[in-house]
Parts: sequence; C-alpha cells; structure tokens
Amino acid sequence: MDAFDVLVIGGGPAGYVAAIRAAQLGFKTACVDAFERNGKASLGGTCLNVGCIPSKAMLDSSEKFEMITHEADEHGIVVDGARVDLNKMLARKDAVVDKLTGGIQFLFKKNKIKSYHGYGRLVRREGDAWIVDAAGEEVSAKNVIVATGSNPRALPLAPFGGHIVENSGALALTEVPQRLGVIGAGVIGVELGSVWRRLGAQVTVLEALPGFLLPADDAVSKEALKHLKKQGLDFHFSVNVKDVQQSDAGVTVTYEENGQSVTAQFDKLIVSIGRVPNTQGLGAQDVGLTLDERGFVKIDDHYRTNLPGVYAIGDVVGGAMLAHKAEDEGVAVAEIIAGQAGHVNYDAIPWVIYTSPEIAWVGLTEQGAKAQGLEVRTGQFPFAANGRALGHNDSRGFVKVVADAKSDKILGVHMVGPNVSELIAEAVSVMEFGGSAEDLARTVHAHPTLSEAVKEAALAVDKRALHA
Repeated sequence: MDAFDVLVIGGGPAGYVAAIRAAQLGFKTACVDAFERNGKASLGGTCLNVGCIPSKAMLDSSEKFEMITHEADEHGIVVDGARVDLNKMLARKDAVVDKLTGGIQFLFKKNKIKSYHGYGRLVRREGDAWIVDAAGEEVSAKNVIVATGSNPRALPLAPFGGHIVENSGALALTEVPQRLGVIGAGVIGVELGSVWRRLGAQVTVLEALPGFLLPADDAVSKEALKHLKKQGLDFHFSVNVKDVQQSDAGVTVTYEENGQSVTAQFDKLIVSIGRVPNTQGLGAQDVGLTLDERGFVKIDDHYRTNLPGVYAIGDVVGGAMLAHKAEDEGVAVAEIIAGQAGHVNYDAIPWVIYTSPEIAWVGLTEQGAKAQGLEVRTGQFPFAANGRALGHNDSRGFVKVVADAKSDKILGVHMVGPNVSELIAEAVSVMEFGGSAEDLARTVHAHPTLSEAVKEAALAVDKRALHA
C-alpha cells in the first residue's frame, strides 16, 4: 500500500495548488482526481476544463469579432465579409485548455506528485493515518485535503440535457443559436450570454432577483447594466419561471413577470443559477465527516474538519466560489499542515466579470459600508477623462474608491471599464497592506495608462482629482 504525507482529493485550482505547495514543503504528496475531458483524464477541474479558461478564450475571440465588425471602421480600418468559423474558434479554445491542463501534469511530474485518475473516498482511520480509496486502490495518508469543488445547480423544472445546458455545454455549442435563453444573471450567465450575443444570437436573460449584480456597488451595477443592454442583451428581473418544456425544436419557457404570464421560445437555454458542493462519493457519511445544512464541508479557521488529519478547501467549503480564492486556500492549508502560518485575507479577494466593459471590485461597497455603520468618503473618476482609454476607443465606465472617513483606510475599490480585470490587482495590493486613499493617490502612475484612473479616483476621495 502506497503511503503519503498528504493526499489531495480533487485536482481543480484548490487541489492542484495544495498538492504543489505541499510537495514544495517536502511532503510526499499524491492527488486523486476524476475529471475527464473528451474521454481522457484532465487535471484542472471545472476552472481549466469547462469554466474560467475556456470561457475567457471564447470571450476574447467573440470580442475580437465584435471589434472587427462594429468598431474597426472608427479606427480607419475597413474590413469586408468578416465571418465566424465556429469550429476553428472552438478548436482554439480547446488548444488553450490542453496547454494549461498539460502544464499541470508537467508540474506534478516536476514536483514528484503521484497522480491517480478516478474518485477519492475516505474509508477508515488506521493509527495516525487515513485509508483512502484512490481510484480503486487503497492508499494511506497522514493528512487528507478535500478539494472536490462544486457542480452546476440544476433548475428542477429544467434538468440538464438536450437543448438545456450548463456552463460546459454552453461552451461547446456547435452552431450559434438564433434565440438563446439564459436563466440567471450572475457571472456565468452574463459572460456566456455575451459570447453568443456577439456571435449573432438574440439573448434573453431571466433573473429571479429584482436587480442586476446586487453584490456589486450600486453605481457599478447600474453602469454595467446600461452598457450590456446597449449591446443587445435583453434583461428581465423579478422573474418567476413557472414551466420549462423541451422539444426537438428547442425550449419553451413560461415565466411570470410583473404579474403577467409570458411564454418565450428558445433554440438553446443556459441555466446558470449557482453551484452546489460536490461531496458525492467522498464517503462523508461513512466516516462521519460533518457537512452543513447546504451540503458544504464544515471547517474551522484553519481549514480543519471535524475529523483529525482531514482538511477541506475551495468550493466544497462554500464562501466565494472563485478559483483564485481556492488557490490561496490551497497554499494556506499546505503551510498550516507544515506548521506555518498559512492565511487568506477574505476581505481582499477580488471579483471580476469578463464582460465588455469588464467589471471588478474588492472589499466593501459604499452601501455595504454604510450598512455596517461606517462613515465613508468616496472618489470616482471616469475613463472618459483618461487618455489611454480614449486612445483605445473604449472610455466606458469609471473607477470608484470607498475610504473610511476618519482613517482614510481603503474599504473597497469598484471598477467598470476597459481592462479592469488587471487594474483591480493594484487595489488588492494596497488593501492587503492596510493602505489609505492617500497612499494610492501619492503613488506615481505611468502616463498614459488606464491605471491613472485608479490614482485619480483616490485623489477624488479628497476632492482633488486633477483631470476631472
């Protein structure tokens, strides 16, 4: 029987990073993962295989097509007859995924991590180690890290299959649907809806909540919704889906909106209403692993479960279901096992939505800070006054800084606009070190860059923005 210091169950961002960091710390490490793509074992979990990476590849390809067909003329570039070769676009997406998932296999080999393809199941405790069924083979491990991730939540009225798809199916459509329905206006829904809208689909988004991106700052969500509507995404809020019927021709959705019954016909329907923890086959009940009322693995502040030597991280423990949050937890738990002070600052985790314009934020919103009884000052700067944004021909949106009125400590930074997925990192860094709006305002930013909008928003907190 193979014996390990650390065995990770799950090879997504939480699991593979935990395995790599554990190996770096000198532990004999293994990882068992059951994910398959195209019938073959593929490390990287949902994120690399059917989530973050392929969706960003498709978003980039579709945005380039949108630029060529709708914006090139403004740059003095004349393009006639542009068309989409969807098969080639999908092949490029798959090639990106292959490169990254293959890269994880290389990193496992480099760090001498044993990889098992199949399911991992806790079997029993023997002495100071756990016996785990790793893809049908019993192995022992002194420490087990559960990182089994999450699965798409299905709508009871609309089980996945046929014309009803979740994120993976939505990234593999072989033709552009004429009429695409999306249930759920969250990150996945608006990103995938944007992809197919750019490629020619008529997209209708149905959302049960009364507004768009309610966790985001009010100003950001209003600005983003305005631009997404301009692009042709048809949003409906406070919707109650009453019936979903599937036929060979497509999907019929009946929903209630403003007290009226509405019936809509779609060629394809994307259901993106959240995700549920993946604990199937883990053996939780057999060994007494405690789950909460929603099925998430319960942990303490050091990622320890109720079982000695068993830890859990990533989507399976709840919280923000973000790959970068999961990766940092992977590092932290490996360091904790090694006796170090592994830690994740959950107040400084950025959120990004890769629509056009992009949306990003970190920390408290203005309304959230006020709800906590905090007195705040805010500064906002528009990309319309930023030279680099104008040069890009994309001056939509703004940067907003929320600071404590007494200490000037930055409580949150919120952005909608070009490349804000990259700009948000500066705000995260400043917040990680407890920085103030004045710290950010006094930092020299290269000119001309989009990042100057961040500096100007910080200056605006003290009402001294220079270019607005």
